[in-house]
Amino acid sequence: MIDFLKEQNIDNKLIDKVLEFRKNHQLDNKYINRIPSPHYKYYGKEVWEQSITAILQGSNILLSGPKATGKNVLSDNLAALFQRPTWNISFHVNTDSTNLIGTDTFKDNEVTFRPGPVYDVALNGGFGILDEVNMAKSDSVAVIHSLLDYRRIIDVPGYEKINLNDATRFIGTMNYGYAGTKELNEALISRFLVIDMPKASEETLKHILLTDFYLRENALDLFIRLFLDLQEKSMNSEISSKAIDIRGLIAAIGAMKIGLNIKSALQIGLVNKTFDLFEREIIQDVINSLFKNDLTREDIFKVL
Repeated sequence: MIDFLKEQNIDNKLIDKVLEFRKNHQLDNKYINRIPSPHYKYYGKEVWEQSITAILQGSNILLSGPKATGKNVLSDNLAALFQRPTWNISFHVNTDSTNLIGTDTFKDNEVTFRPGPVYDVALNGGFGILDEVNMAKSDSVAVIHSLLDYRRIIDVPGYEKINLNDATRFIGTMNYGYAGTKELNEALISRFLVIDMPKASEETLKHILLTDFYLRENALDLFIRLFLDLQEKSMNSEISSKAIDIRGLIAAIGAMKIGLNIKSALQIGLVNKTFDLFEREIIQDVINSLFKNDLTREDIFKVL
């Protein structure tokens, strides 16, 4: 990751401070396997420098932006860079304080405390990834408040109060407009430094696609143009964000590599992600305008 940051022209002073952070916060070997090994890298000098600076000065960060802007990729990249174990905490309708902190359980004929992910993050200096934090229920938000403010404590009901490890950080991610999401209250937002994630660029998409596939230049340009065209239509409210799915595009290209024809692969990877027939027609029209019916596997992939 250090060499990658140098390639991205990240300030050398920041890199030196990251190395110092790693030196000063050694990790128990039993948590080594929780340090991510990211398959994809995040590209974006400004966002990298904002994120690194925030973490170094002790803040928690909120990555906010539309779908397919690399929020989870950046979260894993940051944990790998700082060499911290991660615990992923997804917020949904059933997530409450006991899921986060922990609860009593019966073990060896006695009642013991079973720690939750937030407890483990706090105690072991991990990075807690608060996924879709704007879906958190009030019960969960109350826990997050005490974690993120200057006190940096967890008060475990019926047990001890613990202080967060100096290396502990929380990284929240937030999409706009998903079903079940809500506006974050001011008290919660004030506990984060908020980073607005820019939409995927041509350069970023090129790096991502070439990570997995040896694509011919013309085919690479077509896939990038397809994604950017759909992204633009979503931003203009012509279609929803359901088809703006970089994972779906990568999976579709993978299906093409195995032998599925290009139109069928894009249909299951992108078109069918929406269940609105009118929207499907728009997406299919974009695909048809870019890709000829007689494109073959050899037209897409380089021969090694």
